Amino acid sequence: MQDHGLLTIILLLATGVLLVGFLRHLRLPAVFAYLLTGVILGPHALAVVPDLASTRQLAAFGVVFLMFTIGLEFSLAQFLSMRRLVFGMGLAQVVLTSLVFVGIALLIPLSWKTGVILGGILAMSSTAMVVRALAEKMEIQTRHGRIAVSVLLFQDLAVVPLLILIPALAGSANNLADDLAMAGLKAVLVLLVLLVVGRPVMRPWFQLVANRKSTELFMLNVLLVTLGLAWITEQAGLSLALGAFVAGMLISETAYRYQVEADIAPFRDILLGLFFVTIGMLVDLPAWWANLGWVIIVLAMILLLKGALVWGLARLFGYESGVALRSAIVLAQAGEFGFVLLALANQYQLLPAHVLQPVLGGMLLSMMLAPVLVERNGWLTRQMVGSYRHHRDQQLADIRSANLQAHVVLCGYGRVGQSVGRVLEEEGIPFVALDLDPVRVRQAQSAGESIFYGDASRRDVLQAAGIFSARAVVITYANVTSSQRVLSIIKELRPDLPVVVRAHDDSQLERLEAAGADEVVPEVTEGALMLASQALLLLGFPISTVLRRVRRFRQERYQFFRGAFWGSSEPGEDQGSARLASIALGETAFALHLSLRELNLTSFGVVVVAVRRHGIRGREPSPDTVLQPGDVLVLFGTPAALTQAELYVLEGNKVQEAAAV
Repeated sequence: MQDHGLLTIILLLATGVLLVGFLRHLRLPAVFAYLLTGVILGPHALAVVPDLASTRQLAAFGVVFLMFTIGLEFSLAQFLSMRRLVFGMGLAQVVLTSLVFVGIALLIPLSWKTGVILGGILAMSSTAMVVRALAEKMEIQTRHGRIAVSVLLFQDLAVVPLLILIPALAGSANNLADDLAMAGLKAVLVLLVLLVVGRPVMRPWFQLVANRKSTELFMLNVLLVTLGLAWITEQAGLSLALGAFVAGMLISETAYRYQVEADIAPFRDILLGLFFVTIGMLVDLPAWWANLGWVIIVLAMILLLKGALVWGLARLFGYESGVALRSAIVLAQAGEFGFVLLALANQYQLLPAHVLQPVLGGMLLSMMLAPVLVERNGWLTRQMVGSYRHHRDQQLADIRSANLQAHVVLCGYGRVGQSVGRVLEEEGIPFVALDLDPVRVRQAQSAGESIFYGDASRRDVLQAAGIFSARAVVITYANVTSSQRVLSIIKELRPDLPVVVRAHDDSQLERLEAAGADEVVPEVTEGALMLASQALLLLGFPISTVLRRVRRFRQERYQFFRGAFWGSSEPGEDQGSARLASIALGETAFALHLSLRELNLTSFGVVVVAVRRHGIRGREPSPDTVLQPGDVLVLFGTPAALTQAELYVLEGNKVQEAAAV
């Protein structure tokens, strides 16, 4: 199929779309879909996609943009705040894993170079998978969560010297020491030049480009800086990825970091997907089957040996056995950067074929098991460590010791939760707060606050917090998924219990109400309400009028505020969320001279919020309002419903005829 390049691309896209959609349904990472695409279409299976150098070169840019993103997220302050775990436990984990695999390689026997490379590859864990899973389980701030994040941070940083080390190992054994020294010296010199020269230049340069107010120019500039610095490091005998990492570090210190990250995401995700397709193309299933024993041995080493190292280090750093085991379970898998290093080692032919296939197989199987292990890390630990079960029981006993009646349960004790707690305390209402940040819990407890360490999404924790004798529950999480999980447990245990939930804005109202929330308080909407109140007061309205207005708006459950006009994109929001849209009625519009009742737009799932006529906007118009040329309809609904409603308003007869046909 070498002559059918377009058809090859179409097959790649079709296979990728189907597999990504299927695996997302199973809540598995998209990386599996890309790897599986490469396996199916690669040279060892259907042989649809040729293993061309041009394909590998294009896929390498995915790694470039991945390293660029890591550089953007590099925060020296974050590293310093967690320096004991990052530079202590993280460094020890990478070094010890490498040394252990050097020893294993020499015993097999393999060369020590192969051992060093395998150690670096298998020391990596999946940052994206672990952090996402911990965030969904609200375990980022737990002790095992902080250990995992710290180790992952150092692993990401350790990729940089490994990218320098692997090409150096490809040189002559006689000149290895000189090659390593030269590579290290060049890396230090290039990094110093880029950082010293680039740091004072980057901020004013991006300011100059941004002042032109051109999205295309800004995007071109990001690509120029990223690929330009990558080219410089490559010309210095280093890797493209190293230059991209430096570019990310430099841009992270400017005010344009988040805009750059959003702009670069499509390039990164598509090219990184292509990179993982090329990794999948390396998979030789017959070779796996022929070496199945070694594949299982590699998998066991990743899960058990790597896990044991993490467990031992966590114990050495003073954590009890249960926390150490949870950390080990969470980190016991291969990672994305392991594949990056594997591809680089394969490029320099540093891994023999009989080593490459079992290692690749073990890595892929470990990542397939990882979502289950991370999801069930607490349950597995309680089954394996009796003292941890006792510790959990002691935590529940501590919560029960509050022995409150007719109280409020606060789920989350961050800034919002603490503010709610102070109001309740002022009114003499008892409350108990549950939080998963051990530092916050310890500090608040020492100050006499009624707060306990506990996961509010667990039935036993809510029962210990007195859910059956509580008057109400307040959920203050910023994450909607976490709030929905807690709501489902509360409604299962006590369906009659009033629950107030924090939301970011009104687009989340329906989801939380459907999950069982009695009241949802959107921060953006409340902020808008307070701004409007202050504006009315400054304009001279009496406070009684302002309070009456505010009370009326809240009694109507934010209907006046619900919905907003969206631009071309709303970062961080569900693109299917309901919103406002306006439709201008021209001379040929179907809806002219029809009343809103006759038009019946509710059948499309939209609501007419207002009608603007001669510059005057009438909210909540009467159903008997007859539409005239020049009117502007303001509708509220989902994007799909709004599209159908707009077609009907403007071309109703055609829509009806098409439907009839």
